Amino acid sequence: MIQKTVNKLSLVFFILCFAQIYGQQKEYKGDPDVTFETARKLAFNNQRKQAQDTLLFILTKYPDYHDVRSFLATTYSWDEEYKKAKKEFEYILKKEETNKSAWLGIIQNELWASSPYIAIELSEKALKYYPNDAEILLLRASAEEKTNNQIEANKTVLLVLSQDSNNQKAIDFKNALNKKLNLNNIGVSAATDLYSDIYNPAQYYSIKYGRETKYGSITAKINFNRRFEENGVQYEVDLYPKITKGLYGYLNAGYSNSSLFPESKYGAELFKSLPKGFEVSLGFRSLIYDTTTNIFTGSVTWYTGNSYWSLRSYVTPSDTGTSLSGALTYRLYRKDADNYFSAAIGAGYSPEVNQFSNNGDQVAIFNLKSQKLNVGYNFTTLNNKNAIGLQSGITHQELLFDPSNYVMIYFLSVSWELRFK
Repeated sequence: MIQKTVNKLSLVFFILCFAQIYGQQKEYKGDPDVTFETARKLAFNNQRKQAQDTLLFILTKYPDYHDVRSFLATTYSWDEEYKKAKKEFEYILKKEETNKSAWLGIIQNELWASSPYIAIELSEKALKYYPNDAEILLLRASAEEKTNNQIEANKTVLLVLSQDSNNQKAIDFKNALNKKLNLNNIGVSAATDLYSDIYNPAQYYSIKYGRETKYGSITAKINFNRRFEENGVQYEVDLYPKITKGLYGYLNAGYSNSSLFPESKYGAELFKSLPKGFEVSLGFRSLIYDTTTNIFTGSVTWYTGNSYWSLRSYVTPSDTGTSLSGALTYRLYRKDADNYFSAAIGAGYSPEVNQFSNNGDQVAIFNLKSQKLNVGYNFTTLNNKNAIGLQSGITHQELLFDPSNYVMIYFLSVSWELRFK
């Protein structure tokens, strides 16, 4: 006990002497290795500010002493100063793009900053220099898990184990994932449109079953609508096939014998990941009433930190002209991709979005003027097995039967999804 006390007092005395000596210096003249070791002791003894000042003092004379700068960045991460940490790691990687320690540090920094999408992008860059590196792959798996993509995280961990079956971190990670890897889901949703000058609201209900596979996800849905005292049912299937790394698709098909829906519908779209967190897509939708309405659509999406921005447009050509519509959607993610606040603004009228709005004669309406604003909140329960979504919005839209006049439509919806093995 006495010896421990003496050691602590000696360390404090040494630190005080060091601080006094170097505090009087305007130009660094010491041994950088010795000073670096002293700074490390300061940092690990909860004297982070003094440690950072010391590390910065070394860098005034030795700016490319990357171990010093990397440790400085790490202390910033510990203090939750993630932007400052990122700046230091980026300095190192500009000078030495194969510095593995800096790659590990900058990826971990983004994970601590709750920016998993950026962490995934950085891990992909790092893997170009260190293909199949276990440490980098496990950080990528952590980022994939934080986006609630346990299937991809599991695939990444299995890649690590295929190279080293005794990797204990990968084994523990895999066991933890298996406890919460839910490949199936069932869900229900209910929504209503309340019109400002029409008594009967429109009602929309849906029940679905989905499954995640190694080839992508598949979801079967039954949609039930009640509008103006008429009922209708539609059967629909959505697929998101994985084509190759950074490229996936969307396929859709639906059928109904009700006038509230198109007789049949189908669509396809390709999504491509780009650098800097961007994603673009291009596709089409076809709605078949007595005639066929073809809609061309595309989007530009940007993932930045905890934010998601997506601009989507629809182009609907016809004999009487071309209809344009679009919407800008924003999401602020919390802990993962299933927990977020959303907001969207849009203008124009698309029969793909408003596929239930035909004129009763099985002819699609697409040239109405419309403006909308929606807000929503999605969250999961503590075990992530239940996902709940709430949404409300308001639309200013021309009347189907009287295009020169407008109606206000107030939208409310709630959804629930259960995930299971």
